[in-house]
Amino acid sequence: MDKYSALTTLVCVVEQNSFSRAAEQLGKTPSAVAKTIAALEAELGARLFERSTRRIQLTEAGRLYAQAAREALACLGQASEAIGQLQHELHGELRIAAPLAYGPAFLGDACAGFALAHPQLRLQVDLSDNDQAILDGGYDLILNEGNFDIPGLIARTLGRNDLLLSASPAYLARQPLPVNRETLLQHDWLMYQHPALSRHYWTFRHHGEQYRIEQPQPRLRSDNYDLLLANALAGVGLLITPRWSAAPYLADGRLVRLLPDWELDPDAFGPHILALYPSHRRAVHKVQVFIHYLEQYLREQQLA
Repeated sequence: MDKYSALTTLVCVVEQNSFSRAAEQLGKTPSAVAKTIAALEAELGARLFERSTRRIQLTEAGRLYAQAAREALACLGQASEAIGQLQHELHGELRIAAPLAYGPAFLGDACAGFALAHPQLRLQVDLSDNDQAILDGGYDLILNEGNFDIPGLIARTLGRNDLLLSASPAYLARQPLPVNRETLLQHDWLMYQHPALSRHYWTFRHHGEQYRIEQPQPRLRSDNYDLLLANALAGVGLLITPRWSAAPYLADGRLVRLLPDWELDPDAFGPHILALYPSHRRAVHKVQVFIHYLEQYLREQQLA
């Protein structure tokens, strides 16, 4: 008995919930499918299906074996893909998820370069700030920051997630009050709203000392970081921004870094940009090639 073919047949019967529909899907006769299932049952010494004239139903042994068959076929498929890509150009599809703000900040340009370098590979890039939806989405690779200690996921550091206090020259010209610890509450603020972040205090470090500073009532609060960044560039107020987002605007003068000798605690977002991927995908070549490419890109942008 060809075990790979037999397991494929079993999984197809389970998915179609029918011997005849599975036979049609596989290009076989119903009797050939039935013989394959009978051979598996004889080998195992257990019935996999309860059969009646109207329907079939998995036995307890059938449920256990069908799940194992799915996992075995998935592992074999991933291994074949990885071996093929070791020898040839990357191909197939790579599914990536990341926070919304990563797109315009660096991921868009990085994906463009990667796509041009690997023309046989299709990319699906989904941007969302819904962490649970991302984790449940079955992605090959998740980019995020924070403290992820989730069974089955491997986390690899790609870059820094330093936080900076910044404002545009237009805001600083409009508001002559200096920006220091004593005057923070008197300034206009743009504040990012996220369930993982405190809405009451910020934590700063200065010369080894830690300070907890009460948050002011913001001029503008939003759960969309890009909206806040646009308002910071327009001169509406002060914004705490990650270095990976602020870097191009600091370089061309559209933003000015304030309190440069103060460090802001990244809080629940953690100090690093992370690549997260399922442990069973650790050997998938296209995942590792993209991680290496993005790591190099962030290093070239001085963000690693």
